[in-house]
Amino acid sequence: MSVLRFRRGLVIGAAMLSTGITAAWAYEPAASGPVVTVYKTPSCGCCRKWVDHLRSHGFRVTSHDMADVQPIKRRHGVPGSAASCHTALVGGYVVEGHVPADVIQKLLRERPRVAGVAVPGMPMGSPGMEGPYSERYDVVSFDRSGKTAVYVRR
Repeated sequence: MSVLRFRRGLVIGAAMLSTGITAAWAYEPAASGPVVTVYKTPSCGCCRKWVDHLRSHGFRVTSHDMADVQPIKRRHGVPGSAASCHTALVGGYVVEGHVPADVIQKLLRERPRVAGVAVPGMPMGSPGMEGPYSERYDVVSFDRSGKTAVYVRR
């Protein structure tokens, strides 16, 4: 971007602010839902789409791009059988993979005695993995020992 275009943008933005005018690109309503911290690789498009899914459901998301998310998974006890492409933390729980926003809301509402929930793998039709078809999948819960159980069937 040239310096001239940058300055022009600053002048236009300042003028809009001083008159109370906003543009769609300049305004995003603040989310008021739970804070979610996501760890993902920088190049993963489906992870970005999942983050967008959470934001569209009112979650406040902070995303950290990492070259290797495996240490995060190990630190938070994600069982290998439940692993997916990204790991998130919310309300004292671990959320692994493409877990739908409504399931996270259920988790936070019910507060079960588990370490977290996961959508193992990357099933088509899960949030962030939309495509030409949808497959059935389970959202599993897991405890600190790595034991898993079906939490929700989709």
